[in-house]
Amino acid sequence: MSSDSFGFGAPGGLSRRRFVQGLAAGGTALGLGLWPRPSWALKGPGNANVLAGTEFDLVIGQTPVNFTGRTRPAITVNGSLPAPILRWREGSTVNLRVSNALPAGSIHGAETSIHWHGVLLPANMDGVPGMSFNGIGRGERYLYRFHVRQAGTYWYHSHSGFQEQDGLYGALIIDPIEPEPFAYDRDYVVQLSDWTDLSGQALFARLKKMSSHDNYYKRTVGDFLQDVREDGLKATLADRRMWGAMRMSPTDLSDVNAHTYTYLINGTTALGNWTALFRPGEKLRLRFINSAAMTYFDVRIPGLKMTVVAVDGQYVHPVTVEEFRIAVAETFDVVVQPSGQDAFTLFAQDAARTGYVSGTLAVREGLRAPVPPVDPRPILTMADMGMDQGQPGSGHDGHDAGPVQGTAGMEHGQPADGHAGHEMPGMGMPGMDAGGGMQAHPASERGNPLVDNQAMSPRSRLDDPGNGLRGNGRQVLSYSMLRNLFEDPDGRDPSRDLELHLTGHMEKFAWSFNGVKFSAAEPIRLSYGERVRIVLVNDTMMAHPIHLHGMWSDLEDDHGRFMLRKHTLDMPPGSRRSYRVRADALGRWAYHCHLLMHMEAGMMRAVQVEEGKS
Repeated sequence: MSSDSFGFGAPGGLSRRRFVQGLAAGGTALGLGLWPRPSWALKGPGNANVLAGTEFDLVIGQTPVNFTGRTRPAITVNGSLPAPILRWREGSTVNLRVSNALPAGSIHGAETSIHWHGVLLPANMDGVPGMSFNGIGRGERYLYRFHVRQAGTYWYHSHSGFQEQDGLYGALIIDPIEPEPFAYDRDYVVQLSDWTDLSGQALFARLKKMSSHDNYYKRTVGDFLQDVREDGLKATLADRRMWGAMRMSPTDLSDVNAHTYTYLINGTTALGNWTALFRPGEKLRLRFINSAAMTYFDVRIPGLKMTVVAVDGQYVHPVTVEEFRIAVAETFDVVVQPSGQDAFTLFAQDAARTGYVSGTLAVREGLRAPVPPVDPRPILTMADMGMDQGQPGSGHDGHDAGPVQGTAGMEHGQPADGHAGHEMPGMGMPGMDAGGGMQAHPASERGNPLVDNQAMSPRSRLDDPGNGLRGNGRQVLSYSMLRNLFEDPDGRDPSRDLELHLTGHMEKFAWSFNGVKFSAAEPIRLSYGERVRIVLVNDTMMAHPIHLHGMWSDLEDDHGRFMLRKHTLDMPPGSRRSYRVRADALGRWAYHCHLLMHMEAGMMRAVQVEEGKS
């Protein structure tokens, strides 16, 4: 698909700069509002930022925004942050004409792109510059045209440089052909994101120079004395020695947090009070999308239970919870039924417990409900790091490190290919080396200056809601509670297993697969039509949301049975999880951590699907 040049000078055209005030009034994109149910293409009242149909003109430009009291340039679509909500219909063919109107000298660069996250399409429509197309140069237009083969809640964002951090993301709603298996009266997008007045490029440069810049909570002498009182001197000294040997901090829960970020709901700060209206007794569908660059959010609505009905656009057996953690790039659809009071607070705190964003469900504009305090800050334990031999989900949010079984940098098992992955036919899910001992590691991790830790006894931890959420007195969602409404869509056993380790070095802010950063890695090669099991082992102390473009990731339980079809798989520290992939999309596809700064620092691979033996 070739690009063509075009002009931007038309009076009243979409290139006109528009001021977006986020501090008080919020961003320009509201929820979907009350949609007439029989007609998918109609807009809800007061939602001018929804574009529906099959023909779309999207202009990427630069717009001043103010979320912090200071005006800064953001990258926007049609002058909007977030970008307009796009509404498609399953079974239709969409045409999206995307134009690059970035000004000369823009801090966002000269090239741009849009990736349709979680959408199945031809490789040249996927929108990854240098991998599936050439990008969209300044003054050029690119036509995205493809058949819509799915339904559900998705999103779209730039795959060029740091533009996703700088504002280029939007919600994508695909209405199904068949009736949905649940009922609701109103339909709202709840798009979570993180904003910084720094450009994405400047933030990345700061992380490379000082990766711990936002870790204000390093342990003190007072913490040491308290740990001695609770756990004893011997256990406390052993714990400190272990963390010292790893040159890591158990308080380093996120690379960037609220000391740098302002958190947003639909482009609105907490002060802006984004509001979703309801009438008592109505059911609201809330489509949560985590469009943050680097932030995991823990979401709850005090006083209301949430019934999860879809994950990553795919229907699940309904599960009712009070709270859930949403990894970067995941989408969760929930149904709530507010009653008994006029307003409820929608509360999303960051997983590091440094800040939050809130909105309101209310019977009329202008109402607020009490905003809960941010939960106490947890610390990482050896169990979180995959350094114990407990059960899945072992460890808790406190000071009990559990039995330590290894030291960072220890090597086990046979050498493995450090480029394409560690292939072990017939290995299955148990997860240890052939002798049933500790976790094996690829040879490329041995003596590697880009690897500062290895998990010795990782577990799937599918039943673990996550650090900071265990035992908090609320019913919290975990992956183990989720099952799709459909059976395994493929049904075949994988023909081979491919093991990949998520690796990194915290101080150097270096991230990779198998200790090999993207620029030095060979593509992972799959034969068209084959079914492969991918096993991920997280050797780092950070969570990583892993996204494979172009194909579904079918998560398995601990017995190798199909659980959940996803486009983004959360990998907590010290975890080992497996999923099946059907290589049903020819071409070259991106495969990466969806923490933007981790991807840019090297945690990315190319997956090449080619004709061959299946």
